[in-house]
Amino acid sequence: MKEVDARGLTCPKPVIMTKKALSEEEQLLVLVDNEVAANNVAKLAKKMGCQVTTLAEKGNYKLTIKQVDNLDASESRAASIGKTYFITSNLLGEGESELGEILMKGFISTLLEIDPLPVKIIFMNSGVKIPTLNKAALESLEILADKGVEILSCGTCLDYYGLTEKLKIGNISNMYEILASLNSEDIVKI
Repeated sequence: MKEVDARGLTCPKPVIMTKKALSEEEQLLVLVDNEVAANNVAKLAKKMGCQVTTLAEKGNYKLTIKQVDNLDASESRAASIGKTYFITSNLLGEGESELGEILMKGFISTLLEIDPLPVKIIFMNSGVKIPTLNKAALESLEILADKGVEILSCGTCLDYYGLTEKLKIGNISNMYEILASLNSEDIVKI
């Protein structure tokens, strides 16, 4: 079994190394030194149709990854017809901040009314303040998540704003996963 040692590497290097190794090997042992990296690697592997077992030991993580399904992620997305919304600010539009916050709350709540629902909502830069601090938008985001909308927030952005522990809804993502979505899905940038 090939070993991928990604300890000490920053996002998205562990994910990229794992993806490259999975293109060459059917079974891997991936070593990382933080929970976010372990979650990101596991998420990638599962999207690639792999079975993942994670063992945590004193701040280090060992992920055993085995390919069990050749389902291409693009094939699984083909069944979805909704769009992915890429939100890069906690404000909607330019101008007064207070108005921008009101508009963003209205935008998020209106997503519940469109058909089809979004496939995914990605929050980046100050957009990560919405699933962490924007109490008015959280209720709508929770309903969207319950209806199957995937909600992702950039881990680097959450860390930058000191909001990682305040994430209320959705999952922490990484640049690789975000770029893969932007490259292959029907995107609406907000």
